[in-house]
Amino acid sequence: MSTAQRGGSRQRAYKALLEQIVHLNLPPGHALRESELSATLDMSRTPIREALILLAEDGFVRIFPQIGSFVSRVDPQKVANAQFLRQAVEVASLADIVYPLNEETVGLLRENLDHQDQVAQAQDLTTFINLDEDFHHKLLDLAGHGTAWTALASAKSHLDRARMLTLRAHTNLVELASEHRGIFNAVVDGKIEKSKDLLTVHLSAIFAIISEIQDHSPELFVEDASAIPVRKNIVVWQTVS
Repeated sequence: MSTAQRGGSRQRAYKALLEQIVHLNLPPGHALRESELSATLDMSRTPIREALILLAEDGFVRIFPQIGSFVSRVDPQKVANAQFLRQAVEVASLADIVYPLNEETVGLLRENLDHQDQVAQAQDLTTFINLDEDFHHKLLDLAGHGTAWTALASAKSHLDRARMLTLRAHTNLVELASEHRGIFNAVVDGKIEKSKDLLTVHLSAIFAIISEIQDHSPELFVEDASAIPVRKNIVVWQTVS
């Protein structure tokens, strides 16, 4: 295999594993075995091993010599940093909205919100998450900063994983859809300061929910960064006749 092919395989493995980590298919603390991942992704172990090293550099995996590799637990500080970046970009962008609004983008936002209402009533979390991402992306489009979404998306994977935890806990998707519509209506009505306030509250709500989850499931979150997993032997007692 050429260097280019090996690099391509490594990146495919990285993206596949990152997606599973962010979407909690590989939950915080999960043990990662190269042989199992190799079979699941239909790849050799070399790109898997290299991808795990990259994920460790990005803070999504922890590798312990002689023990193994594990999905990193959620780090509230990394989540806060990503949230700060996202909120700063999205809220600031609203000030750059020019009137009259781009009718095509406004129409796409209306369609998105109508679809959100339907999906929220059905409690279809997967589809709602996609619509949520699209809504925020199109708000940036409306402000003329749509290309910022790519840079923002690449920097917020730690936040996205935490959001998956909160969305699974926050079952009231109807309320979230209503918040989106409130932000949109304020923009359409030319009430930019109100839209900024609503968007700030909307984006900041994640912290209260994370705090609740952390209280109920502390094992999902980083507490002691120096802690390491310990493999324990399981002893099975058997009666000897």
